[in-house]
Amino acid sequence: MAPQRIDVHQHLIPPRYKTWLKTLGIAEAGGTELPDWSAAATIDLMEQHGIATGILSVSTPGVHLRPELVNDPEARYWAREVNEYAAQVAADHPGRFGFFATLTLPDVEGALEEARHALDVLGASGVILLTNTHGTYLGDAAHEPLLEELGRRRAVVFVHPSEPPGPPVEGIPPFAADFLLDTTRAAYQLVARGVLRRHPGLRVILSHAGGFVPYASHRLAVAIAGEGGAKLNAVIEDFRSFYFDTALSASPAALPSLLAFARPNHVLFGSDWPFAQEAAVAYFTGQLDSYSEADAGLRIAVDRGNAAVLFPGFG
Repeated sequence: MAPQRIDVHQHLIPPRYKTWLKTLGIAEAGGTELPDWSAAATIDLMEQHGIATGILSVSTPGVHLRPELVNDPEARYWAREVNEYAAQVAADHPGRFGFFATLTLPDVEGALEEARHALDVLGASGVILLTNTHGTYLGDAAHEPLLEELGRRRAVVFVHPSEPPGPPVEGIPPFAADFLLDTTRAAYQLVARGVLRRHPGLRVILSHAGGFVPYASHRLAVAIAGEGGAKLNAVIEDFRSFYFDTALSASPAALPSLLAFARPNHVLFGSDWPFAQEAAVAYFTGQLDSYSEADAGLRIAVDRGNAAVLFPGFG
């Protein structure tokens, strides 16, 4: 069977970017060693798991690494570098790759400039924003000019977790639990601050099935709206307006919760390659296949149909 899936959660690690991180003493992300990446190895993985197209993104820590310097020219340089690299990968493999543009938050001016260049010149599929940068969470009032511009453009925004502020717990790698909390925090703030209502053009994808959002959505909504009534239901609908990917989340425990909560057309396939190695991709993809075996409509929607609406160029 020909590859059909559109994978919205697929990473790349440009070689020069990886070297730069290592010069700064950064050799891992979320407790996982920075892997090597190549288009050839990625396409091999895609062929094995029926993935037609991968939407590439640079994961945490992103490019803004000096909290003491908000408008950091180094961050702007590396955002342009990784975006042009991703655009070249996509151009070299037509139809196989798109990419989410890396931006420079908390440098809002730089982020606006890079978003315009990436979307208008490089042909980015959307942008990636980290859940928090140096402890400031997505949706902060300072981000409003960027969110307004992205909403006006009806841009797809891929929200990826970062390490939460504060020291990690010894023995628990951040990707295992903290990433889920960090995604939930960002989603909570976007809803509580009314970002999604002010900018209805935004199409926001939450990584890893939204962290704890599907499971804890009603509890989160009570904290925002208070108990009962129409306002509570409205807040729950705000949470349901997010899109959710299945990366590392298509398990017998997590997937039913996600599908029970999310809008049917808001669930998207994700692999998390190469931070999720081939064995993990195979496990979660196999679980998704098993779950959707008796429901061809669900499989078509999650594997391809829902993403094809967001990314018509790959439909």
